[in-house]
Amino acid sequence: MPDFEENRRPLESGIVTDFHDRMSYAGYLCLDGLLAQQRPLSKPQHHDEMLFIIQHQVSELWIKQLIHELTAAIHFVQQDQLDPCFKILSRVKLIQMQLFDQWAVLETLTPSEYMEFRGVLGHASGFQSFQYRKLEFLLGNKNRDAIRVFSHALEIYQDLERTLHAPSLYDEFLRHLKRRGLAVPDLCVERDWSEPYHKNEELVEVFRLIYEHPREYWDAYEMCEKLVDVEEYFQLWRFRHMKTVERIIGFRAGTGGSSGVGFLKQALELTFFPELFAVRTWLKQK
Repeated sequence: MPDFEENRRPLESGIVTDFHDRMSYAGYLCLDGLLAQQRPLSKPQHHDEMLFIIQHQVSELWIKQLIHELTAAIHFVQQDQLDPCFKILSRVKLIQMQLFDQWAVLETLTPSEYMEFRGVLGHASGFQSFQYRKLEFLLGNKNRDAIRVFSHALEIYQDLERTLHAPSLYDEFLRHLKRRGLAVPDLCVERDWSEPYHKNEELVEVFRLIYEHPREYWDAYEMCEKLVDVEEYFQLWRFRHMKTVERIIGFRAGTGGSSGVGFLKQALELTFFPELFAVRTWLKQK
């Protein structure tokens, strides 16, 4: 007969088991509050609504971390320190990959299953994610009209307005390159930061110099490639979002009043760092 007692790992004597007056894992992570925030509204409760809630809550947690990382990156660039940004932006890319892969989980939700609880969302929509809006502002996709939906929440509105009027990560990088003596056009470093960024052909030449002399401008060259990573994975995230919505609701209007898939497709045309992609066309062959 097999010895079932062997299929058990004994606790080591040093493992702490008394947490009456100690910080515990659950206490440090505030799990009592965190795990109480999943509150399905469908009645009777539909099994798949829990997935829908957790998917979006987890996304918001990751976006919070992205904001944390990009805010730090902006600070380092302002101090003319590019090296610390490399690890930060590598982490940003990996978080973006997590966000991308999450859509596969939501795609297990079939159209008929979603329709059973979609009505409880009312007009709630991802367009109303103030963290997502701040994330886009930090990366340079400025849109003053997009913050109108937050006018009911003064603190959030004011925070977004501050971010809207502040230089983005790309803006700060261009200012850094200007301080280094590179021929960054004045229009790129002295402008209304609340306005969307527009491609500047003169700036393409600055990046061509950097890309054709990577050893001389190694940190700037590496920063350019890290930014390209961020934009590429942001676009992949947008695309996967659009395809997930198309798969689940087809071409219905969004709960927040948008055209749904059509509106999401428009976002695929938005760009953060246009010159970093344009420069690739004009690099000289060695």
